[in-house]
Amino acid sequence: MKLIVGLGNPGKEYVGTRHNMGYEAVEKFAEMAGGDFNRSNFKGIYGIIKNPELGDTVIVGKPETYMNLSGEFVRPLMEYFKIPVEDLVVVYDDMAIEEGKIRLRPSGSSGSHKGIQNIIDNLKTTNIKRIRIGIGEPAHTGVDWVLTRPTGASKEAVEEAQKNAAKAIRDYLTHDWSFAMNHYNK
Repeated sequence: MKLIVGLGNPGKEYVGTRHNMGYEAVEKFAEMAGGDFNRSNFKGIYGIIKNPELGDTVIVGKPETYMNLSGEFVRPLMEYFKIPVEDLVVVYDDMAIEEGKIRLRPSGSSGSHKGIQNIIDNLKTTNIKRIRIGIGEPAHTGVDWVLTRPTGASKEAVEEAQKNAAKAIRDYLTHDWSFAMNHYNK
């Protein structure tokens, strides 16, 4: 069983913001795989996808704890379903990556992203697979940047990145992590 978690903030006021790239990429993957988020527990929403083309059963989840407390959803969900950390993938926004690009990594620091840092703190490991969606460097303070909605060419770029992140999840599940990293880290 695999767990794919998209990070973001709940509520209509955050839909489409740069900080919700993880939510939206995981929603695109769930739609592609024929799943949905039809369960609510562990301070978030999730769904169980049993698609023979993907191999393993896949749980897709979105914390409703707000970004900075994402680990409070991830850890109990993993404990309940007995999912080892090597079967977790976290998808989130990253200002250090060019807008519209994605980067897959098998582990590493949080890079000052508070959502992944809270997951690292809760799981007590940095060995967490992650897909980072580039939102680019802000022209002003970061908090303002991540809570704005991209428009025009920026919106097109991040929507393409979300689609690529969803495809990277699929390729990880149908092949392996190395295959997905080699294909999408160009």
